[in-house]
Amino acid sequence: MTEYVHTVQYYETDKMGVTHHSNYIRWMEEARVDFLEKIGWDFARLESMGIVSPVANVSCDFKHPTVFPEKITIIVTVLELRASIKFGYEMKNQEDVTVCTGVSQHVLVDTQGKMIRTKKEYPELYAALSAHLEANNEG
Repeated sequence: MTEYVHTVQYYETDKMGVTHHSNYIRWMEEARVDFLEKIGWDFARLESMGIVSPVANVSCDFKHPTVFPEKITIIVTVLELRASIKFGYEMKNQEDVTVCTGVSQHVLVDTQGKMIRTKKEYPELYAALSAHLEANNEG
Protein backbone atom coordinates (compact mmCIF):
# COMPACT_ATOMS: atom_id res chain seq x y z
CA MET A 1 0.00 0.00 0.00
CA THR A 2 1.35 3.41 -0.93
CA GLU A 3 -0.13 6.87 -0.73
CA TYR A 4 -0.16 9.62 -3.33
CA VAL A 5 -1.52 13.13 -2.75
CA HIS A 6 -3.30 15.03 -5.51
CA THR A 7 -4.46 18.65 -5.21
CA VAL A 8 -7.74 19.22 -7.03
CA GLN A 9 -7.08 21.77 -9.77
CA TYR A 10 -9.56 24.45 -10.77
CA TYR A 11 -9.64 23.18 -14.36
CA GLU A 12 -10.72 19.74 -13.08
CA THR A 13 -14.01 21.14 -11.79
CA ASP A 14 -17.25 21.56 -13.68
CA LYS A 15 -19.79 24.37 -13.80
CA MET A 16 -21.12 23.29 -10.39
CA GLY A 17 -17.65 23.68 -8.84
CA VAL A 18 -17.12 19.97 -8.20
CA THR A 19 -14.54 17.69 -9.73
CA HIS A 20 -15.67 16.26 -13.07
CA HIS A 21 -15.98 12.46 -12.79
CA SER A 22 -13.46 11.78 -15.58
CA ASN A 23 -10.63 13.14 -13.48
CA TYR A 24 -10.77 10.36 -10.91
CA ILE A 25 -9.49 7.87 -13.48
CA ARG A 26 -6.62 10.24 -14.29
CA TRP A 27 -5.82 10.44 -10.58
CA MET A 28 -5.77 6.65 -10.41
CA GLU A 29 -3.16 6.67 -13.17
CA GLU A 30 -1.09 9.34 -11.39
CA ALA A 31 -1.18 7.26 -8.20
CA ARG A 32 -0.34 4.01 -10.04
CA VAL A 33 2.64 5.64 -11.79
CA ASP A 34 3.81 6.97 -8.42
CA PHE A 35 3.34 3.53 -6.82
CA LEU A 36 5.43 1.82 -9.49
CA GLU A 37 8.16 4.43 -9.12
CA LYS A 38 8.22 3.97 -5.34
CA ILE A 39 8.71 0.20 -5.68
CA GLY A 40 11.52 0.67 -8.20
CA TRP A 41 9.60 -0.15 -11.38
CA ASP A 42 8.87 3.21 -12.97
CA PHE A 43 7.46 3.47 -16.47
CA ALA A 44 10.82 4.40 -18.00
CA ARG A 45 12.33 1.18 -16.66
CA LEU A 46 9.40 -0.96 -17.80
CA GLU A 47 9.31 0.58 -21.26
CA SER A 48 13.10 0.26 -21.66
CA MET A 49 12.57 -3.47 -21.05
CA GLY A 50 9.86 -3.56 -23.73
CA ILE A 51 6.98 -3.89 -21.25
CA VAL A 52 3.74 -1.95 -21.63
CA SER A 53 0.62 -2.23 -19.48
CA PRO A 54 -2.62 -1.39 -21.27
CA VAL A 55 -5.76 -0.98 -19.22
CA ALA A 56 -8.12 -3.93 -19.58
CA ASN A 57 -10.78 -2.66 -17.20
CA VAL A 58 -11.40 0.31 -14.91
CA SER A 59 -14.19 1.20 -12.50
CA CYS A 60 -14.93 3.98 -10.03
CA ASP A 61 -17.45 4.26 -7.25
CA PHE A 62 -18.04 7.91 -6.38
CA LYS A 63 -18.81 8.44 -2.70
CA HIS A 64 -18.45 12.17 -1.98
CA PRO A 65 -17.76 15.21 -4.19
CA THR A 66 -14.39 16.97 -4.21
CA VAL A 67 -13.70 20.62 -4.95
CA PHE A 68 -10.81 22.97 -5.73
CA PRO A 69 -8.26 23.09 -3.98
CA GLU A 70 -8.79 20.01 -1.79
CA LYS A 71 -5.92 17.61 -1.22
CA ILE A 72 -6.94 14.05 -2.00
CA THR A 73 -4.87 11.15 -0.66
CA ILE A 74 -4.98 8.13 -2.94
CA ILE A 75 -4.08 4.79 -1.40
CA VAL A 76 -2.93 2.21 -3.97
CA THR A 77 -2.97 -1.51 -3.30
CA VAL A 78 -2.23 -4.57 -5.42
CA LEU A 79 -5.42 -6.64 -5.32
CA GLU A 80 -4.56 -9.45 -7.70
CA LEU A 81 -1.53 -10.68 -9.62
CA ARG A 82 -2.23 -13.33 -12.23
CA ALA A 83 -2.16 -12.97 -16.00
CA SER A 84 -3.07 -9.38 -15.25
CA ILE A 85 -2.49 -6.96 -12.39
CA LYS A 86 -5.43 -5.52 -10.52
CA PHE A 87 -4.88 -2.34 -8.52
CA GLY A 88 -7.26 -0.93 -5.93
CA TYR A 89 -7.60 2.75 -5.11
CA GLU A 90 -9.15 4.52 -2.14
CA MET A 91 -9.32 8.29 -2.32
CA LYS A 92 -9.79 10.31 0.86
CA ASN A 93 -10.13 14.02 1.49
CA GLN A 94 -8.39 15.97 4.25
CA GLU A 95 -11.16 15.03 6.69
CA ASP A 96 -10.38 11.34 6.02
CA VAL A 97 -13.71 10.88 4.20
CA THR A 98 -13.59 8.36 1.37
CA VAL A 99 -14.54 10.28 -1.78
CA CYS A 100 -14.01 7.53 -4.36
CA THR A 101 -12.93 3.91 -4.63
CA GLY A 102 -11.74 2.30 -7.81
CA VAL A 103 -10.12 -0.66 -9.48
CA SER A 104 -7.99 -0.89 -12.61
CA GLN A 105 -6.86 -4.06 -14.31
CA HIS A 106 -3.82 -4.14 -16.57
CA VAL A 107 -2.23 -6.77 -18.77
CA LEU A 108 1.51 -6.77 -19.28
CA VAL A 109 2.50 -7.18 -22.90
CA ASP A 110 5.60 -6.69 -24.97
CA THR A 111 5.82 -4.10 -27.72
CA GLN A 112 4.36 -6.64 -30.17
CA GLY A 113 1.27 -7.12 -28.00
CA LYS A 114 2.25 -10.60 -26.75
CA MET A 115 1.22 -11.29 -23.16
CA ILE A 116 4.11 -11.47 -20.73
CA ARG A 117 4.28 -14.22 -18.13
CA THR A 118 5.57 -11.94 -15.42
CA LYS A 119 6.48 -14.61 -12.87
CA LYS A 120 8.60 -16.54 -15.38
CA GLU A 121 9.95 -13.78 -17.64
CA TYR A 122 10.44 -10.97 -15.11
CA PRO A 123 10.74 -12.59 -11.68
CA GLU A 124 12.10 -9.41 -10.03
CA LEU A 125 9.04 -7.41 -11.15
CA TYR A 126 6.76 -10.25 -10.06
CA ALA A 127 8.45 -10.35 -6.64
CA ALA A 128 8.08 -6.58 -6.16
CA LEU A 129 4.38 -6.69 -6.99
CA SER A 130 3.83 -9.89 -4.98
CA ALA A 131 5.34 -8.26 -1.90
CA HIS A 132 2.63 -5.61 -2.07
CA LEU A 133 -0.05 -8.20 -2.74
CA GLU A 134 1.01 -10.17 0.32
CA ALA A 135 1.22 -7.00 2.44
CA ASN A 136 -2.30 -6.07 1.35
CA ASN A 137 -3.69 -9.51 2.16
CA GLU A 138 -2.06 -9.51 5.60
CA GLY A 139 -3.59 -6.15 6.54
